[in-house]
Amino acid sequence: MAFPTLKTNRLKLRQITEADLENIFRGLSHPEVIKHYGVSYSTLNDTWEQLEWYAELERTHSGIWWAIVWVESGEFCGAIGYNNLSREHKKAELGFWLLPGFWKKGIIQESLEPVLGYGFKKLHLHRIEAFVETENISSQKALQKQHFQQEGILRDSEVKNGRFISVAIFSRLNKI
Repeated sequence: MAFPTLKTNRLKLRQITEADLENIFRGLSHPEVIKHYGVSYSTLNDTWEQLEWYAELERTHSGIWWAIVWVESGEFCGAIGYNNLSREHKKAELGFWLLPGFWKKGIIQESLEPVLGYGFKKLHLHRIEAFVETENISSQKALQKQHFQQEGILRDSEVKNGRFISVAIFSRLNKI
């Protein structure tokens, strides 16, 4: 089955490939991106692990992630997708990140619409959930604009950079 490419007016969401390695490293090693993201890499070589993770999600049908690129230039902006896909429970976890040069341009909002549509219509999900560090206000607002509801906070549930952090749980249900 061919990888599903999604499009909006300004963006193309396509399969992540080996050619994206340097861009993924730029994002997942950037202090401002990884400040609120659960994965980071210190070398380009280590970043292969992330590409292998994306490929494994596809191979095992346990998720799907897209590269977000500008339609006009093909410039890489970031990534968005699902992991922890449970067909039995009809749910998946949503994640996303952008390179800082693309922040505050509405890219996540624009990307979320086709990604959520794909999740509900093609993957037949009933529930899409997102786990967001409580200090990551931008991601929380992005989810709320897409009608996600905060269900609660897992207080001091993870250790990051030697300190406990709390994580908010958001979800959106398929009401169709």
